[in-house]
Amino acid sequence: MSELKKLEAGGPHNPEGHVIRNYLDLLLDLPWVTEEKKSIDIAEARRVLESNHNGLEKVKERIIQHLAVMKLKQEKQGSILLLTGPPGTGKTSLGKSIADALGRKYVRVSFGGVKDEAEIRGHRRTYVGALPGRIIQGMKKAGTKNPVFILDEVDKLSSSYAGDPASALLEVLDPEQNGTFSDHYLEVPYDLSEVLFIATANSVANIPWPLLDRMEMIEISGYTKNEKFAIARDHLLPSTLEEHGLDADKLKIEDEALKVIIEKYTREAGVRQLKKQLAKTARFVSEKIVSGKVDFPYVVKADMLKEILGKEVIRQEEARKENVPGVVTGLAWTPVGGDILFIEGTFMPGNGKLTLTGQLGDVMKESAKISLSLVRSRLANTANSFDFTSSDIHIHVPSGATPKDGPSAGVTLFTALTSLIMGKAVDPKLAMTGEITLSGAVLPVGGIKEKILAAHRAGIKKVILPKENERDLEDVPDDVRSELKFIPVETIEEVLKEALDIDLPRPIVSYTGNGFAATQNV
Repeated sequence: MSELKKLEAGGPHNPEGHVIRNYLDLLLDLPWVTEEKKSIDIAEARRVLESNHNGLEKVKERIIQHLAVMKLKQEKQGSILLLTGPPGTGKTSLGKSIADALGRKYVRVSFGGVKDEAEIRGHRRTYVGALPGRIIQGMKKAGTKNPVFILDEVDKLSSSYAGDPASALLEVLDPEQNGTFSDHYLEVPYDLSEVLFIATANSVANIPWPLLDRMEMIEISGYTKNEKFAIARDHLLPSTLEEHGLDADKLKIEDEALKVIIEKYTREAGVRQLKKQLAKTARFVSEKIVSGKVDFPYVVKADMLKEILGKEVIRQEEARKENVPGVVTGLAWTPVGGDILFIEGTFMPGNGKLTLTGQLGDVMKESAKISLSLVRSRLANTANSFDFTSSDIHIHVPSGATPKDGPSAGVTLFTALTSLIMGKAVDPKLAMTGEITLSGAVLPVGGIKEKILAAHRAGIKKVILPKENERDLEDVPDDVRSELKFIPVETIEEVLKEALDIDLPRPIVSYTGNGFAATQNV
């Protein structure tokens, strides 16, 4: 018997025998030879994506383009896809659909909480309890050299004394290096160049730049109410009925009830909470069926939801019926979509102090200070003789328990201060977003789609937004865009003309001998 076979056999005097056997089993089980490749059918891929996913038109089109490039390059992998977006928006299920569309094996590995480099590269066989890394284990599970490999939650990787797993992923995801990927346990170069890697993340903020640079990001912003309704009706409800031993002959949920569940019982960019509410409804009906208390089919109507799901849990902000001077409606981006917020201002006798409340972040505090400086410099001669030196100004942004920050409230803060000082109210059906500078320019901001959807949901009719953000309106659904009037602006003069019907003169800066001074160009 050769020395290798003796080592493999193990025994009382050779406890390492099982390690060698596991190593040889791994070498034999790994796919080393590429089987006959199946041609990529773009039409079939498009059909699978359309049947499995409602909405996400740009995302699906980008995936189709990626597959078309793979077909032209004879499946040589290029860029690595990174699907990023809020929880429950279908990032992982999109990866599964891509595997189905290509007719390939599907492998998923989650990196949530991983902080050991050996999870990626494997342990050296000299250590007790040594194992190959998750990449090699996934390839063994797939049994093929070209699976669709989902790297879930790559933004949850973290560094520790055991190394940096995000850096170890660089070799896996770099097309120039992964043809000879080396696992410490395997100690043999392994070719990963035929694997289609798809990473998912909730936020790119925690992904190191060198790793992010190797991936091409596809952003999934979330679903509209109409898209959620279609997803619930066509996908979530049938799967929920099957999971609870029901079918359409035993339980039916009216369309109006589905819409109420979406609007009053869930608040999210994705549909995960929506599925939980449908499951809660299915459990309620299952108990009735088992107890023999209902006749088939059991039809759930909107007025029955309080009994089934309890009281409504979501309070939607709605446009006010009437505004007083100093109150303006702003638009905000949140991780679960968009929302409207009210900026309120008042003044009282004092010595010119500015007070800010509502848990505002540093960026919003600076925007408020810029707004006050602009108001004092541009409205000093037209502000109804308002004495800034003998009055304190207080700005509050409800709700006070919710932290708020971001570079998009400058226009709203400036308009609120102007409305307060001039004593003119702003139309409650008008909302606005945009950042300002000391020179009076209006700068573009992000999250336009989510903000516009929030405005539409709240009953807003007109939206003021930076002119450079006009191109972002293409992302807004047509049915929403058609019901709103958009006013693009470039300067604060345009903002005040539209919001308060005030013709604010532009300043002329002149030299007086003691320095530069701004005068009004009347």
